[in-house]
Amino acid sequence: MTFSSSLLSAVPGVRHAFFSREGGVSNGIYESLNGGIGSNDDPAHVTENRRRMAEHLGVAPAQFLTVFQIHSPDVAVATTPWNTETRPRADAIVTNVPGLALGVTAADCGPILFIDPQARVIGAAHSGWKGAIGGVLENTIAAMEGLGAARSGIIAAIGPLIRQQSYEVGAEFVARFSEGAPDNARFFVPSTRADHAMFDLAGYIRFRLERAGILMIDDVGVDTYADERFFSYRRTTHRKEPDYGRNIHAIVLDG
Repeated sequence: MTFSSSLLSAVPGVRHAFFSREGGVSNGIYESLNGGIGSNDDPAHVTENRRRMAEHLGVAPAQFLTVFQIHSPDVAVATTPWNTETRPRADAIVTNVPGLALGVTAADCGPILFIDPQARVIGAAHSGWKGAIGGVLENTIAAMEGLGAARSGIIAAIGPLIRQQSYEVGAEFVARFSEGAPDNARFFVPSTRADHAMFDLAGYIRFRLERAGILMIDDVGVDTYADERFFSYRRTTHRKEPDYGRNIHAIVLDG
């Protein structure tokens, strides 16, 4: 099963998908569409799952690109395919090359897909709180501008991620997040536990996008922790499972 953005779906000549964990070949805790190269799943299963995702987007597996994600603000510009051994260390990808599918993996962090329909430039970013506060969204937009995009014309879609009702954090997180930016306190509400709060990652991502000048923003509204159709790092941790699968979310310009 895939989820989509109504804003992105209305743009001709582009395909995208927020892939759930359904429709793959992996077993056990990785069931079933695990796209995580970094997981301990059978590599043959991951390869087949990624092939299925590439097929869904209408590209060859070699054109289905992801990066080695490190919770950074770094952006890779894709001009030709790369393989899993040579993939850049970054947390976002941009391109203006038709037929290159840009994917990011996530298991609670925020996947954001971008397109400037006029300039025909696309992007995909992986943004947890570290990436968001570090500037990965702004850097993705700037990299798209470097390929000819205009930020006033960029459409952004926020995909499945952990939502505020599931994202409990400690007082030290709130203090660190609000240090030097008192307005960030609005992204927290009290938890039922003392000295804890619930963090609105999606709201913070939207705020950073709006502050960067993005006028058209969609949000699929899915909570990866609560919705078992998606992998969730936090759910895995709470269940004391040994590892977790990764969802992939991707966008491609028609060739």
